[in-house]
Amino acid sequence: MKTIKRSIRTVALVATMILTVSCKDANKNEAPSSASNEVMQENMDSSKNMAMNNSQNAMAEAILKDYFNLKDALVGDENDKAKMLGGTLAKSLGNLDKSTYSESQQKELIDIIEDATEHAEHISESDIKHQREHFKILSKDITDMVAITGTATKLYEQFCPMYDGGTAWLSTKEEVRNPYYGSKMLKCGKVQREIN
Repeated sequence: MKTIKRSIRTVALVATMILTVSCKDANKNEAPSSASNEVMQENMDSSKNMAMNNSQNAMAEAILKDYFNLKDALVGDENDKAKMLGGTLAKSLGNLDKSTYSESQQKELIDIIEDATEHAEHISESDIKHQREHFKILSKDITDMVAITGTATKLYEQFCPMYDGGTAWLSTKEEVRNPYYGSKMLKCGKVQREIN
């Protein structure tokens, strides 16, 4: 929402400047003042940064979408679908451009993405029991990624105390649907916290 408001303000400022410059009675061939050039350059730079951030957000959101599709396949006990979606997630993880983040965030994202990709690839080759074991670590990786990239979507970190000594995962819905037990204990768990 902040980005949209900032974009609207930027467009309004540029439009006002153009109208002011074009409505002057002065010579139309006169070059704009250096002050207006600086403001217009700042606005263009700001717009470029917003476009990069929007692109970056889109990549992170695509990863989350693939993660949630995989989670839903595990909730539905769909081994073959989870295999396919594990491969899809591995590809989208590889597309995350880390260059817009700080140096320390980039290093952290490289480690997170490398680990998450490995687990997504294992899910694409495994039986459902093994998929769920990898999904546990993958969920931690995705949660760590969201801590850096942020998200436009409200997420729920849910927790099952029974699976492997206690295990968390992310969901877009408050209602618990357990990916670790599927139909055996579909509603086992609770919302641990809200993100965003």
